[in-house]
Amino acid sequence: MVKIAIAGPGRRLTKHLRTEVAREVIDALVATGKHEIIILSRKEPAPEQAGAGVTWVKVDYQDFKGLVQILHGVHTVLSFIVVQQDPENASQKALIDAAIEAGVKRFAPSEWIQSGVTDGKAEVRRYLEGKNKDKRVIEYCLFRPSIFLNYVAGRRKTAKHLVAIDWFVDIDNCRAIVPGSALHRSSLVTVQDVAKIVAKAVDHEGEWPIVGGINGNTVSLADQIAIGENITGKPFKVEVLDLEDLKKGVFGASWVPVFDNPALSHLDQATKVEVCKQISCQILLSIANGDTVATDEWNKIFVGYKFTGLEEFVTKVWADKWEA
Repeated sequence: MVKIAIAGPGRRLTKHLRTEVAREVIDALVATGKHEIIILSRKEPAPEQAGAGVTWVKVDYQDFKGLVQILHGVHTVLSFIVVQQDPENASQKALIDAAIEAGVKRFAPSEWIQSGVTDGKAEVRRYLEGKNKDKRVIEYCLFRPSIFLNYVAGRRKTAKHLVAIDWFVDIDNCRAIVPGSALHRSSLVTVQDVAKIVAKAVDHEGEWPIVGGINGNTVSLADQIAIGENITGKPFKVEVLDLEDLKKGVFGASWVPVFDNPALSHLDQATKVEVCKQISCQILLSIANGDTVATDEWNKIFVGYKFTGLEEFVTKVWADKWEA
């Protein structure tokens, strides 16, 4: 049994992807019944968030001494701080410094997606590298799953906390959007598998890999389409978008995947559609560039772990047998 500190889940746990993933990880850790878990939050928890096998601690990332005191006795820190909401990565850097001062053994910075998909995290990586330049002062791992397989289910909810979104292979409507070619590959892994791997990593007695890829399936868009056609018994309408248009931010498909992130809730419908077009361009370009193919460092460590396969997942979802 060790003490684990989880930083980042705010009072509104579905405000950002990081907090959705954090909640899934927290549930997986609580389910083990092994560890003492504290949640570091800038605000007091909402009434419905209190309890449930965790202790909430209000923190001020500018209070270094107070942060060190909170982290005394902590073995592992998992950070889910939203990089885009942390100017100059000040909070995460303070958390790293306090963890080192407090004698924390392990630290996971706020990655939680494949490198190259989003910007803003390189500075934290360099900061950790610099801290360990002369001698290792803290063990750390960049946990990097790729795209969540749950998104393939579209609007069907397949996880307790991860928000369902539209996906480019829309099985319900027998259609797909692909960037230049359907042969581009991505790694897909359920958020539940990611959470379980993180829980296993906490218990792992060996050294953490610095890059911690989690690869459930690596498949092409064509594979996803073929499975969708098999499930529905219907051919898909596939729209192939020009890569040069995508680079210019031109999204020329006849339909637009909608990402119902609460961060977009304040926008009017027309603006939200335009934002979703730009998000779609970015994701499709990431797929075309190979940025969404995950490495498999944690797969190699936990060789006996059985990840949920794409066909297995889709079959369960469309047979209404999947339990979130």
